[in-house]
Amino acid sequence: MPRLKPVSTSVITGFLGVGKTTAMLELLKTRPAGERWAVLVNEFGEVGIDGAVLQAGAGFALREVPGGCMCCSGRVQMRVALTRLLREVKPDRLLIEPTGLGHPAGIIDTLRDEWLAQALDLRATLCLVDPRQLSDPRYSDAPAYRDQINLADVLVANKTDLASPQQLQAFFAYAAQLYPPKVLVAETQQGRLDPAWLDLDPSSDRVAAFPDAHRDHADSETVPPAQHGMPRRREGASLGTASCGWLFPPQTVFRQERLQALFAGFDQLAGLRRAKGVFRIGREWVLANWTADGAEFRPIAYRRDSRVELLAAEDKAPDWDAVEAALMAAVTSEGRAP
Repeated sequence: MPRLKPVSTSVITGFLGVGKTTAMLELLKTRPAGERWAVLVNEFGEVGIDGAVLQAGAGFALREVPGGCMCCSGRVQMRVALTRLLREVKPDRLLIEPTGLGHPAGIIDTLRDEWLAQALDLRATLCLVDPRQLSDPRYSDAPAYRDQINLADVLVANKTDLASPQQLQAFFAYAAQLYPPKVLVAETQQGRLDPAWLDLDPSSDRVAAFPDAHRDHADSETVPPAQHGMPRRREGASLGTASCGWLFPPQTVFRQERLQALFAGFDQLAGLRRAKGVFRIGREWVLANWTADGAEFRPIAYRRDSRVELLAAEDKAPDWDAVEAALMAAVTSEGRAP
């Protein structure tokens, strides 16, 4: 039977050597008296070193998923370990630490399985980054490294005491151009994470957020239509640029061929300057990007929601209602939100 009160759950990611285990120990020190916390940790090898280190703590329950990445090959083991942990420990908060080599999108997909989705309150996903690694292709070119960053709601530069001012500046510049935008970009040392970051609202309406949109008092969020399956929509206008963004819940599923046709048709919108979105395509997700040079689609690890934003010349703004209708036409019938 699912718990009446879902367990507050956060995933803590980061590449090898970034300091995840230290950060977990620091977080566990902040556990309020009387609360039961639990940790699910994954080691790529057969011997769980991180688990042994974390076990030295007190006041929390620990479960390990050793031998392979629980993002992919270990997903069944993860589901079994997680189910047992929830039934036996009945924690108030759950922290999940995947292996630094893993693609964590599979973890989020698993946590949204029918039973687990009822038992868990999936809150912010945090990713730790060593700013010194961003300029090293061994890290920055690694798909798992990019996936962890793309998936995160909160992006944290750790080990900033070891980074140069230029490396830290490059980190914030890199974070500022990420799409979708993060709920929070922060910095810390020695893995000292603010526990309040765990409870930041990851489903906040972060549409119409291109840095060059220069939104101001002209912003306005339309009231969501009463009929089922319609997205939230926000419009803005400033400095000669009009913007409109749509936000769909994560269960909304799109047909990729219809999205590709829609983005290809953006060439015919004279005033359009830029379009960017993330969409769920079955169990996979894609980043769609349109510029004057055309449209491109590529896989992305982001899993929070589907969203899209268009920027156009204010005096040549497209018919936003027509764009919305085309977006809705690309949604599969079984993917419409309840």
